[in-house]
Amino acid sequence: MLVDCGGVGYEVLVPESVMLQMPAVGDRVELRVRQVSREDDVHLYGFLQPFQRRLFDLLLSVKGCGPKIGLSLIGQLGEQAVAGAIMAQDARALSRAQGVGVRVSERIILELKDKIAAEALLRKADEMTPRRALVSLPEDDLIDALVALGYRRPEAENAAREARQEAEGLQAQIRFAVQMLSPAKPQGVSA
Repeated sequence: MLVDCGGVGYEVLVPESVMLQMPAVGDRVELRVRQVSREDDVHLYGFLQPFQRRLFDLLLSVKGCGPKIGLSLIGQLGEQAVAGAIMAQDARALSRAQGVGVRVSERIILELKDKIAAEALLRKADEMTPRRALVSLPEDDLIDALVALGYRRPEAENAAREARQEAEGLQAQIRFAVQMLSPAKPQGVSA
């Protein structure tokens, strides 16, 4: 789909299920976007719900599971069915999505079953917490970008605080924060 953002058009790839929920052309839409860079291209992937984007990110962390497979799973099966199939260790259910074979399905289950279970517990706890007691944290693109790069949230928050004082604009702040954090390796990155 093509999203007009302040007069600039962005091509955003979305799962089929998200496309079916889009408002009429010209209406306002709010997407949670993930940028994926490869050797020779950069694509934006859009989602309506935070869990859709988190699941997409988890799927991308599995070897052999790229953005195309992630979109296929979320778009054709739905995020709840994908999470349910992973927790139930049902590779056959995952392989129903176009382009998803049994081997990839088994690898997804093996690598994500614990993460999806933890995600389900967090979501259940959120549902049980009274809404008035919740303190809503504002979305913070700088912190989200640093966390997406693999830094822990407390490190990202400290670096973001300092970067905002030292640099103007999101791109410059990200560069400053990454330089500041560069001695600290992102989690999951080995030498």
